[in-house]
Amino acid sequence: MTPEVTILLALVVPLIGAIGIALTGKSPNLRETVTLTTAAITFALVASLFDDVMAGARPERVLLEMLPGLNIAFKLEPLGMVFAGIASFLWIVTTIYAIGYMRGHQEQNQTRFYVCFAIAISSALGIAFAGNMLTLFVFYEVLTISTFPLVTHAGTPEAKRAGRIYLGILIGTSIGLQLVAIVWTWTLTGTLDFTTGGILKGHVSDVVAAVLLLMYVFGVGKAALMPFHRWLPAAMVAPTPVSALLHAVAVVKAGVFTVLKISIYIFGVDFITTISSAEWLQYIAAATIVIASLVALRKDNLKARLAYSTISQLSYIVLAAMLGNSIASVGGGLHIATHAFGKITLFFCAGAIMVACHKTEISQMRGLGKAMPVTMIAFLIGSLSIIGLPPFGGLWSKWFIALGALQADQLIMVAVLMVSSLLNIAYLLPIPFHAFFSRSDAAGAHDDDYVSGHQGGHEHTDGEGIHEAPWPCLLAIIISSAGCLALFFYPDPIFDLLNQMFTP
Repeated sequence: MTPEVTILLALVVPLIGAIGIALTGKSPNLRETVTLTTAAITFALVASLFDDVMAGARPERVLLEMLPGLNIAFKLEPLGMVFAGIASFLWIVTTIYAIGYMRGHQEQNQTRFYVCFAIAISSALGIAFAGNMLTLFVFYEVLTISTFPLVTHAGTPEAKRAGRIYLGILIGTSIGLQLVAIVWTWTLTGTLDFTTGGILKGHVSDVVAAVLLLMYVFGVGKAALMPFHRWLPAAMVAPTPVSALLHAVAVVKAGVFTVLKISIYIFGVDFITTISSAEWLQYIAAATIVIASLVALRKDNLKARLAYSTISQLSYIVLAAMLGNSIASVGGGLHIATHAFGKITLFFCAGAIMVACHKTEISQMRGLGKAMPVTMIAFLIGSLSIIGLPPFGGLWSKWFIALGALQADQLIMVAVLMVSSLLNIAYLLPIPFHAFFSRSDAAGAHDDDYVSGHQGGHEHTDGEGIHEAPWPCLLAIIISSAGCLALFFYPDPIFDLLNQMFTP
């Protein structure tokens, strides 16, 4: 089977799986088997492309010609390979987690959840495989629409309001800014193809380049750059597996992936350094990093704190893209991977705590480590990776972004990264610290403080009626935690692949 056919199959298999999930919805075991099987096949297809791309191949396929030179087309390059690999692998892990969470929390509309999740993964892969901005834009919009039912999953007034914010910001920025920038680029250059070194240099004036860059970056609302960030904390009303999809598997990663693609293949890293608005965007990204971290410090709700943490961490990648050098861009690509594993671990842990004992506020979690040691140790691992401490993968991405800032003579950005890491410590580490070393504020809690604890495998309890979450949740947490560790010791495959982004 050729790589070109494999790319198409990787896009189609999740859609076929979505149909199978819908047809087997009345049998939960069969439905979840179909979901896991589809996810595993999709990952196998994506993984089979790795060696070809690493060897320098760039498989491409035109699906539909809309106008001469304007196609719906796919072309797999190194950054897309990294994003596709992460999204398809974490679909497996998130599905395992969702089985425990959705059953343990007795969620309604589970079949709809798994169907929309499969469509969202297909959309994310379409973004990863896109050969031009038109194709990327089409799948970008499909991803927004397919995840809307997931954000509004609960059906409550709060969920519906969150859905309106979600659609309003993401559709508004993409149509009002990104699409206009795409059309403008087409009229100026006659092409939208992703090209090493970019397509705009020599076709635009300095002023037009500055305006286009602002329109593209702010038009990618999924990157959650302030002030277009409100959709992300609003969407935390959704179930935790959806939060994992939003923060680690597909949505926000599609946003920062798009920003990196635009900076490398539409503008070109050399051209970026000559554009005045690139420096403005560096400072906006730096402000987002610090402000979102300070807001996170003030949040007692765990998912809200993690949401603002994500807003901060995403701007690392926007900053890397705007620094305009290959080292920073490689660091940004690495951060897509390391943040995905670290943040999905933290959200998995938040959901496990919700399922096991219905605790959502950080102030309620003192002493919880005695009852849920696996969950809280995993939370510590995810936190250390997000902070960027060894031996966890987050160290490498922050290191290369800092090196890129030094190469760009932006010492203030290095300072921002250092301050951000200190703020990461301040809003993340007290949670596992108090879980293990503080006395529980819930002494005398009863067995009805948790939901379906008997579904877990090996139960842990401190005598207060709280147990670990169901075993599928724990298995997923262990896998994602192991990923944080593996990315520290074995970053070379991703690093070597990303270094090829600047090779024609």
